Amino acid sequence: MKAIRVSEYGGPSVLKLEEIPTPQPGPGQVLVRNHAVGINPVDTYLRSNTDNRGPKLPYTPGADAAGVVEAVGPGVSGVKAGDRVYMGGTVSGAYAELALCEQGHVHPLPANATFAQGAAMNIPYATAYHALFNRARGEAGETVLVHGASGGVGIGAVQLARARGLTVIGTAGTERGRRMVAEQGAHHVLDHRASGYLEECARLTGGRGPDIIMEMLANENLQKDLGVIATRGRIVVIGNRGTVEINARLAMNKDAAILGMALNHATPTQLAGIHAALVEGLRNGSLRPVIAQELPLAQAARSHEAVMEPGHHGKVVLVP
Repeated sequence: MKAIRVSEYGGPSVLKLEEIPTPQPGPGQVLVRNHAVGINPVDTYLRSNTDNRGPKLPYTPGADAAGVVEAVGPGVSGVKAGDRVYMGGTVSGAYAELALCEQGHVHPLPANATFAQGAAMNIPYATAYHALFNRARGEAGETVLVHGASGGVGIGAVQLARARGLTVIGTAGTERGRRMVAEQGAHHVLDHRASGYLEECARLTGGRGPDIIMEMLANENLQKDLGVIATRGRIVVIGNRGTVEINARLAMNKDAAILGMALNHATPTQLAGIHAALVEGLRNGSLRPVIAQELPLAQAARSHEAVMEPGHHGKVVLVP
């Protein structure tokens, strides 16, 4: 089968299309023929070995994909050859024509969802769900500020919050991004490049401020978040690209919580609940991943450039 391989750490050019043996499913494993592969920023960090987190070389990148079950190994139940699925993790890597998964990695892909939408589910939507409901304990009737709402996780957060009955304030830095955030269900949309834009949060919440802030760039925004969060509010740090200095007294004065999160810290029980909710959201139409680009597998390097471009909106997928 054809697969993208990384034999050395570096820039996008290290992503090479090669012919490798087709994996065979062992006990409890599922082999999926990929129809779409999701590209995530974390894939680029691993490829370049940022923070020495790169996988052992050589490897096939990726954890997110969607396709049709090709074969199952002994002991697999609940999924069979021919089933449409999306994946939340793989054994062999997702940037390939076929991917080997553990049974727990595969989830039903409803007939009304495209394969590209399925490939956009795992990291963006599971991250948004874990941050909003498992970490921040968001509830209907609360207000959430999605600080950076036009990316994959941000769009997922807007849709999930809206479906659960929260009031959603989203921010984006371009007119196109703000239009997209509004189209995905945000009640209010702010330009985070405009001076004093966060002052609008007080007006939109009757002076209270948002109960929850989903923060995609903490090194730029955390101090500002503390200035607008409601009393007993929760700030969930989803993304960060550097150090930040804050006045901790702002957190003290508001009895506010700053919560870190990483999807890999979700428990197996939490993950099962997350994916059950995501499958239902796809089925009932409340979750609608936005696909920005579909590229052939051979253009994996271009996909890594695209996902990191400033102002990038929506999901980039590869099509084997």
